[in-house]
Amino acid sequence: MDQQEYAVGATRVAAGRPDGRAGGAGRGTADAVLAVRAAVRAEAADLAGAVPGTTPADGDDARSADAVHDAVHGGGALSPDPGLLRLAHWFAAATPGTADDLCAASFGLYPARHLGAPAEPADPDVSWWHGPTAHGLASARTREARGESGLRRARRDSAALPVVRSGAKPGGPGRHRKPERNRATPEAAVTVRPQSAPVARDRSGEGSPTVESSATESSATELPVAELPAAERRIAARLLLAHPLVTGSGPHADGFPLIRRHRDWLAERFDTLLGYRLEVGPWHARLCKAGLGPGAGRRLEHPATGAPFTPGGYAQLALALALLVDAPEQLEYRRLLDAMRAAVPEPAADPADLDMALATLAGWQVLGDPSADPADDTRVLTVDRELARAVPAGPPALADDAADLIRRAAEAEPATAVRRLLAETPAVLVADLPEDRRAWLHEHRLSGPAALAEFLGLEAELRAEGVALLDPAAELTDLALPGAGTLAQAALLLVERLVEEVRPLPGEPVDGDVPIADALIDGVLGDIADEYGLPARYLSDRTALRRDSLDLLHRLGLITPTPQPKRPPTWHLRPPAARFAPAPDLQPAPGTGRHSRPAPLVPSPPGPRTGQRA
Repeated sequence: MDQQEYAVGATRVAAGRPDGRAGGAGRGTADAVLAVRAAVRAEAADLAGAVPGTTPADGDDARSADAVHDAVHGGGALSPDPGLLRLAHWFAAATPGTADDLCAASFGLYPARHLGAPAEPADPDVSWWHGPTAHGLASARTREARGESGLRRARRDSAALPVVRSGAKPGGPGRHRKPERNRATPEAAVTVRPQSAPVARDRSGEGSPTVESSATESSATELPVAELPAAERRIAARLLLAHPLVTGSGPHADGFPLIRRHRDWLAERFDTLLGYRLEVGPWHARLCKAGLGPGAGRRLEHPATGAPFTPGGYAQLALALALLVDAPEQLEYRRLLDAMRAAVPEPAADPADLDMALATLAGWQVLGDPSADPADDTRVLTVDRELARAVPAGPPALADDAADLIRRAAEAEPATAVRRLLAETPAVLVADLPEDRRAWLHEHRLSGPAALAEFLGLEAELRAEGVALLDPAAELTDLALPGAGTLAQAALLLVERLVEEVRPLPGEPVDGDVPIADALIDGVLGDIADEYGLPARYLSDRTALRRDSLDLLHRLGLITPTPQPKRPPTWHLRPPAARFAPAPDLQPAPGTGRHSRPAPLVPSPPGPRTGQRA
């Protein structure tokens, strides 16, 4: 069982849990999963009933039924775990941003997040503002013919119109901004990759769109036998970094045997490079990630609706876990609700928060699939105590409060801390690092990112402002840009045009981020709404389009807010955003719009001399 995954005596059931219940932590489920636990239980039952001269007694059956009834319907009060109960109180008192950071610090179940669409190689000292861009590949994926879920170009007869300064495709300047002088754009300004170019593959040699099953199958046919172990280890490492909790019966079950097969090597590499602890059991694998510190922007979302967790939702999640770690395997839903109310009587839980928490626990397979009728409090829940105990990354007993736990979870030596940021975040900017971490990154500018790129099958992009590890396969991320869907495409168009408007020219002094005027954001979004079809909810609510687009770009690290005391935050454009814009025009024609850069003042040539010095 240690090196050969489920080789003998295993049975196969339909997709979902080994006991036949459908479930999983994410979208989709495996076509068939291995039900070793069910097979072992069935075999034990057969052996117990096959002993010669023995038959189950009626009294034994009655006592067993009574014991099951007492366990399910309340043979005793559920006792909450003190550490998780304390965590629930911290969640309830936190602000939304602090609650997100507290969840990342206490559970560590966030996925990695990386940019795709690699640009052409360039000198590491070139700035992102003026270096090669990935605009050609992004444009082909977002502005050509789109599916029903994406944007549709509203003006399709404007090919003869000149390009405007906003960086859009040929079209007018839009009624939301003042007209600017049209100018011709040289063909070399935009790098367009040919359509016949091969599909970008990750460094593991896999070109499949998923980390799990398809990558495993293709590696067996495309790679030489000698390279199979290295490819399998890389696939398993990417799977764990994208999904820190993998079960043998969930949606990523096809990759679970690879994790078990290479668990010793993976545990050593994760501990050496990132300081993460890897726990692999018979039925699940858990990569215990550390926190990312305050302002990391990692949050949980409802598995079905995608709604972000509220502090109340986090509190209900921690409270339910506090009771489930020692709960019976079969638990009546009403009994769980009563225990939660008894543990935290004030204030009363919001039903939406409770639904969000229980749906997430079902997605993690801690609970069996919820009933179709949420109002049915007589249903019986199936509890996996082993998975419930695996969810917390560490007890909060040593922390004084929520802020202390967030700080403690992110503490690490400079090398480990920088490698964690490289492995988990879209880009690491030197200006954001403290002095000790900045010194380490400067000293290991080439070797540090290269080691992680080799381990995870990524590509390192070095620029003057920092480093980004790119995933051309767009697998090792929870947010994709370019991406499918209206919001991702609108956000890509927004960042392209913002960069074109405010990008600093060569020689201009720039101190990191560049401020963006609120009127410019509104004007660009208005142009996008005019030029592309939008869903009804965005057509009727432009504020929602602005909020959601800026939120997506902020979570990808392309813009950052600056809080204001009594006003909404102001936004700044970050250097990595320039990689999504068209190639810069180093001698642009000055525009006439109110947000355009004024024309430089050129002094007039001196006139002829009329006399000589005295």
